[in-house]
Amino acid sequence: MKKTKHWAQMEERSVIWGMRFLLRVYLLFGRTVLQVFLYPVVIYYWLLNRPARLASQAYLDRLAQFAPDLTLHGGLLWSVRHFISFANAIIDKLAAWSGALSRDDVRYFGREALVARLHFGQGVVLLGSHLGNLEVCRVIADFDKTLRINVLVHTKHAEKFNRLLNQTSDNSRLNLIQVTEITAATAMLLNDKIDAGELVIIAADRTPVGGQQRVSKVGFLGAEALFPQGPFILAALLKCPVYTVFCLKQQGKHVIYFDPFSERLDIPRKTREQAMQQIIQRYAERLQAYCLKEPLQWFNFFDFWRVARDDD
Repeated sequence: MKKTKHWAQMEERSVIWGMRFLLRVYLLFGRTVLQVFLYPVVIYYWLLNRPARLASQAYLDRLAQFAPDLTLHGGLLWSVRHFISFANAIIDKLAAWSGALSRDDVRYFGREALVARLHFGQGVVLLGSHLGNLEVCRVIADFDKTLRINVLVHTKHAEKFNRLLNQTSDNSRLNLIQVTEITAATAMLLNDKIDAGELVIIAADRTPVGGQQRVSKVGFLGAEALFPQGPFILAALLKCPVYTVFCLKQQGKHVIYFDPFSERLDIPRKTREQAMQQIIQRYAERLQAYCLKEPLQWFNFFDFWRVARDDD
């Protein structure tokens, strides 16, 4: 069977100059005018990118089988709505980058307990995902000037993104760290961040860019899918509290959920694979629960389950 392309080869086609242009349009003319630019581009992308379109429809069909109460399906109209949701997420991303979000735009659940840990000098790992809009989480640094946030990203343009962020607003407390794989040097750098009482955010729902050497096959939305082990190994090495974080757009508000995941991840060497399987399955179940809250905010536009089937 022909192997499916890795997600990193199918990444959203947003380059730095394009994001800079969209950001300028947003800052000068606001959301409504930006939608005039962005919606046709996204629809064009939907028409032209057949693999992404088919992945969207397959995901929606899977949801229809797993959770029929959602009353959605993999038809073309629902797939277009899925992509329009992605377009709106890009606009929200730009709003977060530019510092345009106000306190009234954001609601939190579990924030107080998390911030209390940080104020006592206790660094925390946040396990995120490509469900919703993780970039909006940067507003917690805007609302509390004592917090520093480090986000691990796979893009090769992390340094350019950092410069773009700093040009548009005071983002000195937000640091994007580019990684293609988690190494000893990465762990040492992040350990310093944790010791300094900072937040480290890691997306835990995509397999490693460098290959599938460290993955676990777990149940997700009714079928097996591959999840990376790296974020969980790293969290265990950092020996700090671990939370999950999900930022969903609900009733016009950005709602950020901070949920405790583990006081400290423990992965015994003798039972490593079994422990890893249990930990990642628990994360997948939590991701699934939030995915069912806002299913059109799932922004993995590749066949998430095909990779696991190809691995058989």
